[in-house]
Amino acid sequence: MADQRDSGVGRHLDTPSRLVISLTMVLFAVALGVKGLGHDLLLEGGVLLVSIKLIIMAYKNSVANTRLLGELTLVREAMARLERRLTDGR
Repeated sequence: MADQRDSGVGRHLDTPSRLVISLTMVLFAVALGVKGLGHDLLLEGGVLLVSIKLIIMAYKNSVANTRLLGELTLVREAMARLERRLTDGR
């Protein structure tokens, strides 16, 4: 069974990504406090949504890369077994 720290979002986000997420949230909160709930909130909300979309894309890319790496490892192991069988049969 996998360790809890190795499962979930945490293993797909490196330290710079976590820093960017934290900084984005802090800057959004500051902008909300400075500009208030006026028209500029839509602009700030749009910027936040773009940042969230980029973070989600990076997460999905990391998950896909991890899955592909596992599949590539299985293919390499199967090729090595086939090569051993071919060389043993000669």
